[in-house]
Amino acid sequence: MNIKDRTVDAAESPHWNAGPFKVRLPFVHYRIEWPDYFQGLLMCAVDLAAIPLMVELLGMPFEVALAVVILNGALYLAHHLLGDPVVPGWITPAIPLLMAYCSTFPEGPERVHALIAFQMMLGVFAIGIGMTGMAHRVVAAIPQAIKSGVIIGAGIAAVISVFQVGGRFDNFPFTISIAVGVAFYVVFSQHFARLKARGGLLAVIGNLGIFPIIVLAIVVAPIMGEGPWPNIEWGFSSPDFATLFREYTLFGLGLPPLSMFLTAIPTVLAAYIVVFGDVLQARAILVEADEKRPDEKIVYDPDRAHLIFGGRNAVMSVLGPDVAMCGPMWAAMHVVIVERFTQGRKAMRSLFGGAGSFRWGTNTGLLLMPIVTLVQPILGVALALTLLIQGYVSVRVGVLQARSQRDLGIAGVVAAVLATRGAAWAFAVGVVLCALIYGRDFFRGEDDRTFSSSARDA
Repeated sequence: MNIKDRTVDAAESPHWNAGPFKVRLPFVHYRIEWPDYFQGLLMCAVDLAAIPLMVELLGMPFEVALAVVILNGALYLAHHLLGDPVVPGWITPAIPLLMAYCSTFPEGPERVHALIAFQMMLGVFAIGIGMTGMAHRVVAAIPQAIKSGVIIGAGIAAVISVFQVGGRFDNFPFTISIAVGVAFYVVFSQHFARLKARGGLLAVIGNLGIFPIIVLAIVVAPIMGEGPWPNIEWGFSSPDFATLFREYTLFGLGLPPLSMFLTAIPTVLAAYIVVFGDVLQARAILVEADEKRPDEKIVYDPDRAHLIFGGRNAVMSVLGPDVAMCGPMWAAMHVVIVERFTQGRKAMRSLFGGAGSFRWGTNTGLLLMPIVTLVQPILGVALALTLLIQGYVSVRVGVLQARSQRDLGIAGVVAAVLATRGAAWAFAVGVVLCALIYGRDFFRGEDDRTFSSSARDA
């Protein structure tokens, strides 16, 4: 799917054609954009926030979880190298759903098998969608009320995972309160947006995403007595790949039983609804960029994106199953990189240079012990911050997916069931409610104009 090119002379940036992919290599097809590289060097802190998830769910030692993060980081590079003009990331809204699903299995090999089966199914499903070009048809087959409920439920589950008794908030109450308050002001406040538009230091802070908030948490946590000061170590990080392959992958545990692949299907479908929303959002952001930079033709192909992030999930299910999963876009940083791209060729010669340089930077940061040890004490705060921001966005987007008051009522029930009982129950409840309320209009539903079309498209 080509984003409309508004000029006659504009062309794609240099590349090598390779079937559905367009290969671009650093120094050959694009230059390193140093502002984005150094930003990535610092923002690897967010990638490291996946470590507490794996420690909590799978009982992984820190060094083993670090090995998973490094493997996932290397696969992030596949997007820009193969022609996908995005900054990839996690499937953040689906993390609480996956953790709740896997927690129904006993900790140990059985729970690891459940994660492997889920991620392999998700990867194969996405690859199949990409190969057949059926992405829009698959999502269109799900009633709008159920889609709305799944997205809202994912957001609610994210918030619950932070504030439940004994959760992350209880461990860092003051640090999370301060960090989240500042983050919501910086990211979502109209007042800060006006201040940022004036330029200067506030514009720099705004363009760094949540990194300044993580730096704030590093200082606040020890001051509040909720964590130690960082113990900076020098040298290179030491991921434990041997233990990872031996105790947490197919190589040491073998294939999961068939029953686990079958029971994972509802959670896979719920995660895919979230993923497809990211695909649509990525394309919308690039459409806006194309209007401001007609000198470079940007080609965003959802099917190619499916092949790449589907392949990443399939590979990780074998080499290092990942609770954060492999998503098509890191929304916050994708917006930051695209925004700099729209400022002209002097700011960024090619979007692929910016996206690629950022991910080369994050991969470098993961290998440097000073950066890893700097953020290690507050990884739980970084994760809580990510989950709460994603929860806010998911609820807002999910509500706007509803097309009527009845849709919203069904969505509310589906969301509550999803957050408390899991994806299988949520889909079952959603199907029954849509059948009872809409009957023959099960798939079509209704549009009572409660939400304007412009609001739904936002």
